[in-house]
Amino acid sequence: MKPLYAIGGAVLSTAALWIIARIFDVDLRVDPQNGRPPGEIALPFAAAMALVAALLGWGTRALLGRFTRHAARIWTVVAGVVLLVSFLPILAVGATGGTKAVLALMHLAVAACLVPVLGRQRETARAQAAPTG
Repeated sequence: MKPLYAIGGAVLSTAALWIIARIFDVDLRVDPQNGRPPGEIALPFAAAMALVAALLGWGTRALLGRFTRHAARIWTVVAGVVLLVSFLPILAVGATGGTKAVLALMHLAVAACLVPVLGRQRETARAQAAPTG
């Protein structure tokens, strides 16, 4: 049940940051600088991306838990690497400093909800019973 709370927290924290950004008139418009026109990051898009990232993280953690006894450690390292890599597009797009800050905070909020919960989740019985050799 805890993973579901973490996923919900990831989506809700992203939505809250989006709403706060709009209250403070942060223009959430980004230019992908690939020939396409700039686009605005709408609330449904931001929430959906947080949900997709959270579900992918949960699925990855569940698979690791079935096949290794070190799933928590591996997942935490992978999650950290994914978080760092997720900042690259933020650096590459054309956007205001405020927009980039809000996007970075959204990424951090998703990680802050998922990493502590999924990183400490117990391994499945199958992985615990696996021989160590």
